[in-house]
Amino acid sequence: MSLRTEQIGSVPRTRELVEANEAAASGELSGAELARLRDEAVRETVARLEATGSPVVSDGEQAKSSFVTYPIEGLENLAPGGVQIPFEDGHSRELPKLTGGPFRYAVNADQYLRKAQEYATVPVKQAVIAASALSLLYPQEGIADYPQDAFLADLVNEAESDVRRCLEAGAHCVQMDFTEGRLSVKLDPSKQLLRNFIALNNSVLDRFTAEERERIGVHTCPGGDQESTHSLDVDYLDLLPGLFDLHAGSFYIQMASESDKPRVLGIIRDNRRDDQRVFVGVIDPLSARVETPEEVRDVLLEAAEYIPAQQLGSCDDCGFSPFADDVTRSRETVFEKIAARVEGTRMASEKLGR
Repeated sequence: MSLRTEQIGSVPRTRELVEANEAAASGELSGAELARLRDEAVRETVARLEATGSPVVSDGEQAKSSFVTYPIEGLENLAPGGVQIPFEDGHSRELPKLTGGPFRYAVNADQYLRKAQEYATVPVKQAVIAASALSLLYPQEGIADYPQDAFLADLVNEAESDVRRCLEAGAHCVQMDFTEGRLSVKLDPSKQLLRNFIALNNSVLDRFTAEERERIGVHTCPGGDQESTHSLDVDYLDLLPGLFDLHAGSFYIQMASESDKPRVLGIIRDNRRDDQRVFVGVIDPLSARVETPEEVRDVLLEAAEYIPAQQLGSCDDCGFSPFADDVTRSRETVFEKIAARVEGTRMASEKLGR
């Protein structure tokens, strides 16, 4: 297969693992037993991803509480009452807020990568959270003796370390999750928040060489949780020109759920740099319907009219279960969708003569 194809991140946890997470949180299950169940879930997930024909796999985020909060699990300098992320169906997710410094990651993503590598026979990618998302932990009222500038300096150091540890551990690539990018335009139509986010993330990316940045990508989507989004109503024209200002080698862009794909592809064509690879979303995680390989093929053939085939790839729009308690989509459906993406990408590669 010449067109690259990768999943974004999460696969739904089994009901057993969801219940185990809840039992461990309430003290009814030991940490050792939870670790054993998570390890088994990673092993089984990697095997099933490889069975779809995926040339690159991940751990399915089986051991993460969520794609955004994994670095802060166990920190004591946090309190409830942070930023609320409202979704269109009325539910919301709440971030904690920082209560004191210095800010340090409690968990680094390379531990998930290394576990998946124990079981994988193909390359493994690793998703990390963008610094911009974690910048929302700092409270608007500030923190005595820990100014925001000091927090951001610590955050950039920690975010750099998170990416670097994964690269040094042999990750096929590292994907920075930037779902707050589109949301930022909704929160601040002036786009100053988006510009701040991009500048902060570039502060991290600029610490890597050009060769290293070829293995670093950025994922954008309108959020995906319990069959709902938080910013699908934000016009891509307000996000994508700024997105390509990020100093990353690859971009994973939600597309399957877009109603006007040619328009979005035109925006990508007009703003993408020649050295930037684009993975277009061909699978909608929020839909229970399994896409056909032919549908995936056709989306990619259309995309190839706007993006050179050598710089084109496919992905899912988003993770299938970015938060550990979301079991909206069954694992069986998810693996069928991933298999369709892999086969459809192969078919498109043949059509394009790649």
